[in-house]
Formats: sequence, C-alpha cells, structure tokens
Amino acid sequence: MITPDESLVKYDNPVSIENTYSKSPKGRPLRVSPQQSISNPVPPPPKPKSASADASKQKNEILNSILPPREWMEENQLWMQHVSCAPCTRPDVIRLEEQLDIKLQKWLARETGICPVRRKLYSQCFDELIRQVTINDAERGLLLLRVRDEIQLTIVAYQTLYESSMASGIRKALQAKQGKADMEKTICDLEEEKEDLKKQLNKQRAIYETTEKTENETQQLEEKKLSEEIEFLKTTNKQLTNQLKENITPKLITPKP
Repeated sequence: MITPDESLVKYDNPVSIENTYSKSPKGRPLRVSPQQSISNPVPPPPKPKSASADASKQKNEILNSILPPREWMEENQLWMQHVSCAPCTRPDVIRLEEQLDIKLQKWLARETGICPVRRKLYSQCFDELIRQVTINDAERGLLLLRVRDEIQLTIVAYQTLYESSMASGIRKALQAKQGKADMEKTICDLEEEKEDLKKQLNKQRAIYETTEKTENETQQLEEKKLSEEIEFLKTTNKQLTNQLKENITPKLITPKP
C-alpha cells in the first residue's frame, strides 16, 4: 500500500473505502417471505448514548474540521486516514521535538531566511500541537486554530508583498538596464560628435596657421618693399637737394659788373 508523505501530525491507520465511481452490478431486492417476517421478533429499541460518547464524537468532529482526513487512490481503491484521537503524553511531545529536528536536518532546511521546507515542517508541528491540545480541551484547540489561520494569513500577506517587491525590483532593474543602454548609446554618439568636432578644429587650426604664416610673409614683403621705396625716396631726395644746392650756390657768388 502506498501511503502519503510522512507528516509530524499523528494519524490513525489508513482505512480502505469502496470506490463509489467504479461500476458494480445492480443489487437485487431482498425478498422476505410473510412467514419469516412474522416469525422474526421485533428488534429492541436503540440504547441511549452516553454523555462521554457524545463528547468523544464531538471531539472527533472538531478534529476532523481542524485537520481533515487524508485521501489517496491506490489501484482503483480509495484510502482514507483520519487524524488520531489518542491523548498525548510527555514522551509524545519529546518524540515530536526529536522528529522535527531529524526532518529539518534530513530535508536540509535553512536555519535563516525564507525556506519552504522549514515552514512546512513547523506548520506540521503546530498542527500536531493543536491536535494534542484539542483532545484535552476543544475550546483551547479552536483558539489555537484561529492563531494558526491568522499566522498563515500574515505569512501569505508578507509573501505577496515580497513577490510584488521582487517584481518591482526586477522591473526597476530592467528599466535601469534599458536606461543604461540608452545612456551608453548617447555617450557613443557624443563621443563621435566630439571626434568630428576635434577634426574640424584641427582642420580650421591648420588653415589658420597657414593663413597666418602667409599673411606674415606677405606683410614682411610689403614692409621690405616699403622700406626700399623709402630708402630710394630718401636717396633721391638727397641727390635732388644736393643738385639744387649746387645750382643755387654759383649764382649767389657771381660778381657784379
């Protein structure tokens, strides 16, 4: 027989239940002869149930509502396993703690952080404690059930918040990655534009230097030409001045008749 996964919750032995979905031949109606019906005595009235039996049945119903029975199929046969109603003793609690430690080590549960394995084992341990308390005091067990449900709701809320924050973080990371790619492309474009501007600057600088050099040479030639003209004019002026002096001087010293 294949049993479901091992659990820290204590269950009774599994019970085979007839598969209601399997086809079975139609039952024939039971015919009773009039003599047989007359000869059979009248059955006695049912005995009244005791208060202890009602309390036990009520506890079983509470346990089944808190921890529903497990069901599984095996070879077209339905099996059911109810939670145990046996009272708990101190060795049972010690054994539960030992089993919890063993399963934590066996299933390699992490000691810190989010760990589904550790959460599952501690949930089973808490369910077993609820079962033990419910057998002794049903009201206390129902109160622990409320605490368990509230803890599970809180965990689900934190899990939803964690998943939403992870999704938001991934979305922000993708946006940052996309923005980084766009920024890198912009930087590459600016670098290319910078190189083009550098080439234009070098070209204009070369043209400027060439033009400046040409202008300097032209200016030097003009200055030299002007200097030569000035010297020529000075020399010519000096010669003319001397000639004028020579022409004027004889006339001044000519005697009177």
